[in-house]
Amino acid sequence: MITAIFLLVVLAALGGFMVSLSTVQQVTSSQDLQGSRAYQAARAGVEWGIYQALKPEHSNLPAGQTPYVCPASATSVTNLAGALKGFSVQVQCTSMASTEGPNQITAFQFISTSSFGSAGSTQYVERQISASISTCRTYGIPCTD
Repeated sequence: MITAIFLLVVLAALGGFMVSLSTVQQVTSSQDLQGSRAYQAARAGVEWGIYQALKPEHSNLPAGQTPYVCPASATSVTNLAGALKGFSVQVQCTSMASTEGPNQITAFQFISTSSFGSAGSTQYVERQISASISTCRTYGIPCTD
């Protein structure tokens, strides 16, 4: 009789442990997926920033923005859809220009930060990536050798 009660208590404890382990695994898997989505949202922000700086001929050039110049302050990327809907993305850009003969060389540094949820919650995730590019223009057209 005591052996049966002992086995019942041990099996119940083992079952409880397995349930908690399964719950932790599911939460970890969900956070891993959200982390991947946050990375992709941050990458989308960098690509958006590069497009804004390098292709000012597009029809969405912000009012007053000079072609091939970073925006003056951090910019929020909106209209993310699909699996990235709900992510907040901030893109910062800095640039440095120099002249080499008739060529205007500009180096751009982009930092994109994406986040989802509120800080401190179990659903919160944030990723940040950066990219550097440079351009060479001669009187507004791409440089040649």
